[in-house]
Amino acid sequence: MNTEVRSVHLRRFLVVPALVLAVYFPARPSILSWTAHDPVDSLWENPANLESANLFGGPWGLDAAPDPTGTFTFLRPKYRGIDPGVIVSDPSGREWHVKQHARNRAGIASPVEVVVSRVLSAVGYHQPPVYYLSSFKMVRRSPKTVESTEASGRFRLQMSSIRDVGPWSWQRNPFVGTRPHQGLLVTLLLLGATDLKDANNSLYRVSIDGEIEHWYVVRDPGAALGEDPRVAARSDDAVARYERSRFIAGVSDGFVEFANKSSYERLFQRRITVDDARWAGQLLTRLTDRQWHDAFRAGGYAPDVADRFIRKIHSNIKEVQSLGGVEGP
Repeated sequence: MNTEVRSVHLRRFLVVPALVLAVYFPARPSILSWTAHDPVDSLWENPANLESANLFGGPWGLDAAPDPTGTFTFLRPKYRGIDPGVIVSDPSGREWHVKQHARNRAGIASPVEVVVSRVLSAVGYHQPPVYYLSSFKMVRRSPKTVESTEASGRFRLQMSSIRDVGPWSWQRNPFVGTRPHQGLLVTLLLLGATDLKDANNSLYRVSIDGEIEHWYVVRDPGAALGEDPRVAARSDDAVARYERSRFIAGVSDGFVEFANKSSYERLFQRRITVDDARWAGQLLTRLTDRQWHDAFRAGGYAPDVADRFIRKIHSNIKEVQSLGGVEGP
């Protein structure tokens, strides 16, 4: 099933209330190790009509988005990850996991995850429903009712039809060495990703019209575009860091040498060929300027800041394209 058709099928689960059931997984299983007997479905699908993809609403559409004027009910704290947050329900009973920035005293949650998610989904990599609100109202009903206006947050919808069954390993999965696997790493590196740990990956068990599929998803791509989860940073600090960052250091023996000096170099140094990198670059170059701006608009970025990010992204794409030739996907 191609990406466009799958999006239509899955949006049914978002607009039929009886099928939108809140599910909570208090702990994630250990890292999944793939064996030849495990079910294998997909990491990537060739995107249909990439040039017309909606990067503002994303693959799930604006009908699935949280209502910015609604009042959300606090259910419990969200503990996983560096950034804190809350788990809330909306007036329709849908459950949302809301990430809020831990280290910014203004309480501004990083919108990077939404932007990267929009880009990944557009070029064919599966993503869950994620959205960004610049602020939202929340009510706590215990021990007494207290209503507050919360600063921005990344909202991820929990659905019974899409179940996170645990993280998967970059180095042990059914797709290691394939062009989509290598292209995913290239795309993340091009966007400045530095936190490529296995715990940020999720294997989803997805129910589509009674059939079960498994999606390998990079679910928490927030440490990118100059964002450093270890420091409190304004968006202008992040864009300046991204503008200064180097992407490709050179080519050696047919392998791309990346300037990214994160602790995850074993995943990409001397592992990704020029053709792998060009393949990813050709996917990204098909996105229009409007689509890039829509992705940053979905993350709540000011237009002038978005312009700076997009100029650097285009520069990185040109750097990939200058490496050599390869047939497109």
